[in-house]
Amino acid sequence: MVTLDEAVVARYKTHGVHFEILVDPEVALSLRRGDDVSIEEILAVEDVFEDASRGERVAEDELMRVFGTTDVYTIAKEIIAHGELQLTSEQRRRMQDNKRKRVISTIARNAFNPQTGAPHPPSRIEKAMEEAGVHIDPFKSDDEMVSEVMKKIRPIIPIRFEEVSIAVKIPAEYTAKSYGEIQSFGHLVKEEWQSDGSWMALIKIPAGIQDEFYALVNRLTKGEAETKLVRQA
Repeated sequence: MVTLDEAVVARYKTHGVHFEILVDPEVALSLRRGDDVSIEEILAVEDVFEDASRGERVAEDELMRVFGTTDVYTIAKEIIAHGELQLTSEQRRRMQDNKRKRVISTIARNAFNPQTGAPHPPSRIEKAMEEAGVHIDPFKSDDEMVSEVMKKIRPIIPIRFEEVSIAVKIPAEYTAKSYGEIQSFGHLVKEEWQSDGSWMALIKIPAGIQDEFYALVNRLTKGEAETKLVRQA
């Protein structure tokens, strides 16, 4: 449950009455977008107000008249779906900063430079966003912002979302401790156990995390594994 200090007012006017609830702004936006979130995580106070700043609650008979129920969670869903979120400038700034970090992280993990085949570091992506004058909208979903950012930074840096397939051969003495971590790092396309006990696999991963994958394999096998970039679509 969000604290009162971090909550914002979600306001909805209908049937001539003002309805207000105190909510977590980011979780409320996720609910509005249709994400699977728990309504219990959203409310700071389990009450419906006519004026939240004054603590004036809406009478139960009024709730029944308008919503057909007095259940605060059912009513909260209606208010969030149809009402407005009142953000302070500090809350908006914090949401923008958090979303910017998530967008940069998503792009860095999933995109690469098609000219070199190497991933772009987050700092390069952030600089390109600044040069492109990207505005982070806290009310848009992360997926929407990632798509918008990619369109704006493509004229500035060569970048493309991509998955790569990497073949890896793990010597027998390292398979026991390596198998779980390697196969769960990405999508295991196929695998084959050799007669000498070694393990061969084809792993599909986002292009932007190739370096992380190679570092993982080297750490688990003390640099004795074999890897090969098989396909880059």
